[in-house]
Amino acid sequence: MTREQHLKNLRPPCRRVDVVLDTDTYNEIDDQFAVSYLIKSGDRLNIKALCAAPFHNENSSGPEDGMEKSYDELIKLLTLAGRTDLTSIVFKGSRSYLSDESTPVESDAAGEIVRLARQYTPDEPLYVVAIGAITNVASAILLDRAAMENTVIVWLGGHAVHWPDSREFNMYQDVAAARVVYDSGIPYVQLPCMGVVSAFAVSGPELEHWLRGQNPLCDYLADHTIEAANSYAEGRVWSRVVWDVTAVAWLLNDNGRFMMSREIPTPIPEYDNSLSFDQSRPLMTYVWHIHRDALMQDLFEKLRG
Repeated sequence: MTREQHLKNLRPPCRRVDVVLDTDTYNEIDDQFAVSYLIKSGDRLNIKALCAAPFHNENSSGPEDGMEKSYDELIKLLTLAGRTDLTSIVFKGSRSYLSDESTPVESDAAGEIVRLARQYTPDEPLYVVAIGAITNVASAILLDRAAMENTVIVWLGGHAVHWPDSREFNMYQDVAAARVVYDSGIPYVQLPCMGVVSAFAVSGPELEHWLRGQNPLCDYLADHTIEAANSYAEGRVWSRVVWDVTAVAWLLNDNGRFMMSREIPTPIPEYDNSLSFDQSRPLMTYVWHIHRDALMQDLFEKLRG
C-alpha cells in the first residue's frame, strides 16, 4: 500500500461502505447501542458480518462464555430491531485470548473476516469496527496479513495518550492482540476511552424522554441502561458512558460533525499497561474529541425512527 493510499484510508469514508462489527455485546450496555446504531444507519453502512468477541468480567465465567453470551445477545438485538434477516451473518469468535503475538485463535469470526477481506482492495476497503478485545481481528491478521491490507480497522480501545496508563478493559484483556494490530501497519483508527470517549455519556432523564415508548428496541435499551445504573447508583445522580457508539460513528463523521481527530505515529502497547512511542512508526488516526450532543442527537433520532 502506498503512503498516499494509507493516509486516504485514515479519513472517514463519506460514502456508503461495507462494515464488519466485532463486539463483546453482553459485556455491558454500550455495545447494544452501537449494534443498534449500526443497524439503523443502513443508508451509509452495509453490514457484512457481526462477530462475537470474547470477554471476561462479572458478566461471564471466562472469555469463551463471554463470547457465547455476546453471540446470543446479537441474535436478541436483531430480533428486537426486526432484522432477523441478519442472523445468518452472525459469527462466533475466539474462545480464548491470544497466547502470543504469532499464533492466531481460529474461529468462525476470524475466518469470515479474512474471507471477506479477500474480496476488497486498499482503494475500496472493508471497514472492520471492533468494540471489544481485539482478538478476532488480530487472529485474522495472523491468518492472512495480505488480505487484511484491504481493510481499515477502527477500534474502541485503550486510553488517551495523555492518560497515565493504558489499562483499559478492551486493551488489557488481550495486549498481545492489540500489539499485533498496532504493529501491522494496516490503516488503523483509535477511539480512546478515558480522556476522550468518556465524554459520551447519557443520563436517565434523557433515556426516558427520547427513547421510552418509541419501539421495543428503544424500550430495551432504556430499561437495560437504567437497570444497570440503578444497580450501583439508585437514588443518586448518574450518567453512563455509551462508549462503543463512537466507533460506528467515525464511519459517519463527514466534515467532522461527530468528532475531531489527527494523525499520529502508532504507539506501542506494552504488557505493563503503558505505551511506548517511536516517531518512525506508521501513522494512525487518533480521535481526540467527541461532539457529544451532535452524536447523541443522531443516535436518538435513528433509534426512534
